[in-house]
Amino acid sequence: MMALLQDIEQALKDGIREKDENKRNAVRLLLTAVKVKEKELRRLPNDMEIQQLISTQIKQRRESAEQYSKANRPDLAGVEEAEIAVLQAFLPEALSPESLERLIDEVVAEVGAQSARDMGKVMKALMPRVGGRAEGKAVNELVRRKLSA
Repeated sequence: MMALLQDIEQALKDGIREKDENKRNAVRLLLTAVKVKEKELRRLPNDMEIQQLISTQIKQRRESAEQYSKANRPDLAGVEEAEIAVLQAFLPEALSPESLERLIDEVVAEVGAQSARDMGKVMKALMPRVGGRAEGKAVNELVRRKLSA
């Protein structure tokens, strides 16, 4: 059993014990997503796959928080933000902008990308290395900027 999955299960127990609704709910939804992924893969997802699930859940919550803010519901937006904080604790330390730029430069050189048409090649090689340490949208924008320069 992977260490990350054990940490997540422990966090659920802690959330229940601490009567922390945001933590409990966020972790329960995450564990449900892991179970769904497990059925889909017919095996336990590895840490990298679990990190991708966490990133997806964070992205969904960011979008929800944005919608709630637009709808003038700061209470609901706050709940989403709190759950994002809980989920981010399971992800590895985020890449600094400088490290991300270096990583992009390395991959662009490796795949021999010349223009924006090579975007797919670069992203395909880059995202596994980023491994949940940066948001896909931000990575995509940086790569696009570099290739069109």
